[in-house]
Amino acid sequence: MKRRISIGLAVVLLAAVVVAIIFGSGGDEAEPGQQAAVVRGVGGSEKAAFFADPRVVAVFGKHGLKVEFDSAGSRQIATTVDLGPYDFAFPSSRPAAQRIKQDKKVNKVYTPFRSPMAVATFTPIVDLLSAQGVVHKGLGEYQVLDIEKYLALTGTRWDQLPGNTAYPVRKNVLITTTDPRNSNSAAMYLALVSHVLNGNQVVATPEAEAKVLPPVVKLFIDQGYTQSSSEGPFEDYLAAGMGKAPLVFIYESQFLDRQVRGDGSIRPDMRLLYPQPTLLSEHTLVPLKGQGGRVGELLSTDPELKRLAAEFGFRTDDPQAFLDLLADRKLSAPADLLAQAEVPSYETLERLLNEIAKYYR
Repeated sequence: MKRRISIGLAVVLLAAVVVAIIFGSGGDEAEPGQQAAVVRGVGGSEKAAFFADPRVVAVFGKHGLKVEFDSAGSRQIATTVDLGPYDFAFPSSRPAAQRIKQDKKVNKVYTPFRSPMAVATFTPIVDLLSAQGVVHKGLGEYQVLDIEKYLALTGTRWDQLPGNTAYPVRKNVLITTTDPRNSNSAAMYLALVSHVLNGNQVVATPEAEAKVLPPVVKLFIDQGYTQSSSEGPFEDYLAAGMGKAPLVFIYESQFLDRQVRGDGSIRPDMRLLYPQPTLLSEHTLVPLKGQGGRVGELLSTDPELKRLAAEFGFRTDDPQAFLDLLADRKLSAPADLLAQAEVPSYETLERLLNEIAKYYR
């Protein structure tokens, strides 16, 4: 009798274990003590702080992943970076991502983050450019920089602007960018100004390329030394003030991230302008192997990761999360950007960038 009870109890326990295995394997959350799988990625420097944030690390850890993230320029990622050690590439540019997708024969990519390009500046500069008709108020509580009028002003020195007592500097009105040979934000600037110089049409023919090349070369070469990462000129903007770079081309997310932190790095006289037209930088993740695709999937679907992305200034496919964050922090940014320029094809951008690079030698 005891033997029958023991056998029966063993059967019940075995069944319970089987049920637990079946129903406990429905999710991908890591079991306590389970070692997380390391997933290596490379992407734009503006996303490094997001991946390093302990809350982001914890969310990935809950799903059994430990993401290690290296920074590199988007163009470098698409052309010169050895992607062999990485499970995913995360450039800030859809054209660069398309190049990687084609080269690596990847079927699916993810675009979890978007960020409009913007210009970081200062109140005295805004006032000066407003007087010239270059800056004006947008549809909401933000201001826009008219790119066509800005381009018409680029041959003028700051000290030649009428009534300029706030910034009487003997250098040309010029937006500071990153190095066009390496960085996506500089490539976005190229795409934007070439669109305007081409009669507000995307550059798509050899004739259009030849037309816009001389003026865009001057816009880059006249800057002198440029940095390879988007964090470089933005950190200079924060630390050195308008004396070094009164106008800096950045991602909206960089400015909003610092505002949300509330660490005092964005001072009251610092302002953000939205170019008109503007460009939307689409941060696109390309899975290469292993769990790289899982990172893209989680960034695109996990509510907590989307909320944290909004805290870092990124726009996701949940616009309300972004708008709620702005309202909660009493910040202002356009909900919709109506006047958007078209980004040229990867091949067109590459030809223009390669031609510009010749002038750096």
